[in-house]
Parts: sequence; structure tokens; C-alpha cells
Amino acid sequence: MAISLSVVLLLGIVLVVLIRGGSLKGGPAVVAVLFGFFLASTGIAPSINRFMNSIADTINQISF
Repeated sequence: MAISLSVVLLLGIVLVVLIRGGSLKGGPAVVAVLFGFFLASTGIAPSINRFMNSIADTINQISF
């Protein structure tokens, strides 16, 4: 839960920065958000969650 909330927050910040910087206009941003929202309700959502969790686990295992 903490990982997914962090990813949502990070992606939200990136989206705001892209909109304010002019790299992304409002219309495409809304389409991107709606795409993510509807993608979350499809059958592929668990696979995406597992993939993101495995990336987070890999990053956590890297020792500096």
C-alpha cells in the first residue's frame, strides 16, 4: 500500500510539472489520467501491480 501510494504521488507530481512546464497540455493529461483509471479496472491490472512490486523489491535490494 505504501509503495503504490508513493508511486501515485510521484506520478502526480510529474504530471503537474509537465503541465506547468508546457510539455503536456491539459487535454492529453486528462486522457492519460483516464487511461490509467480505466486500465486499473481491466484484467491486466494485477500483472502491472506485480511488475511494479518486483521493480520496487529490486530497488530495495540494491545496497549502496
